[in-house]
Order: sequence, then C-alpha cells, then structure tokens
Amino acid sequence: MKTFGGRVLFLDRSDINTDEIIPAKYLTEISKEALKPHMLEDLKVGGFDLRSQQVHDARVIVTRANFGCGSSREHAPWVFEVNNINVVIASGFARIFRQNMFNCGMLAIELPEDTISKLFAHHDGTAEITVDFKNDAFTISSGRGKETVPYHIAEFDKALVEAGGWVGFADARY
Repeated sequence: MKTFGGRVLFLDRSDINTDEIIPAKYLTEISKEALKPHMLEDLKVGGFDLRSQQVHDARVIVTRANFGCGSSREHAPWVFEVNNINVVIASGFARIFRQNMFNCGMLAIELPEDTISKLFAHHDGTAEITVDFKNDAFTISSGRGKETVPYHIAEFDKALVEAGGWVGFADARY
C-alpha cells in the first residue's frame, strides 16, 4: 500500500475541472510519465504559481467544492499519481473523479466546508498532512499548530485503496 501524506498544496477555489488538472491536448499521451510536466498547467487560482517549489513538493491537495468536475478522464488522477500526489481533500468531488481516485489506489477525502476552511487556516507554506489510514484520520501540522481530523470513506473504496487500486483489488479476488 502507498504511503499517504506530505506537504500540502492549497488550491482555494471551487469547480476546478479536469481540463485544468490535465489539459485535453495531452490525452493522446501513451504513458503516465508523459503527463507529468503538464499537471495543473491551465489552472487559474490567485497566488498559484505552477513553477513554485510548493507545487513541486506537494503530496496532498486541499481544495474546495466540486473538484474534478468536467469530463470523466482517468488522466486527471494519473497526473497527480505520477507527480506523487495521492491524497486530495475537498468539500466535494465530481463523482467520477472521486471514483477514479479510488480506482487508482489514491485517497479522495470529502469533508464539510467548515472543516475545509479550518484546514485553510494552516496555509502558511509549511503545512504537512500525515494520514492514519487504518484509523480513518489525518493530522495537519503547520506553523499555526496541529490538528487531527477524522474522515470516512466507504469500505469498498477503502479496500480499493488498500489493494493499490482496481487492478490490484481484482487480481487478489478473481
């Protein structure tokens, strides 16, 4: 199973769509690695700089509602995976994006908007998240303190993540 957690990239906007996560012009690439340099290249969020060390070091994304809306491409989770981001925390996800995250063995954690706002209070450039997968909780640490947050994902989705994704899950059971 993957290790979940690390430095946090805060994207303070709702409705970030799959075209902003990975532009459609790259969907003909035949490897995940070819997608790597194009993650979030069309994203427009105040204060966001694609070339920053913060983006390069990110392992977790914290964002707002309706993340991953738009087309149902699996390339969106793939581009995060190839960039070592395997946790996205939001107040809401597009249904297909969320399931594609689990199918790839990654975590999509949905929390109430007021909890997301509390996480954004840690946006000081030093925030890190440590995920306790077995106990369904994560801890965010920053210069502003430390806070443990419980979450819930369905047992089936948790089994997908534990197996490393749908292929590992199917191989182990069928």
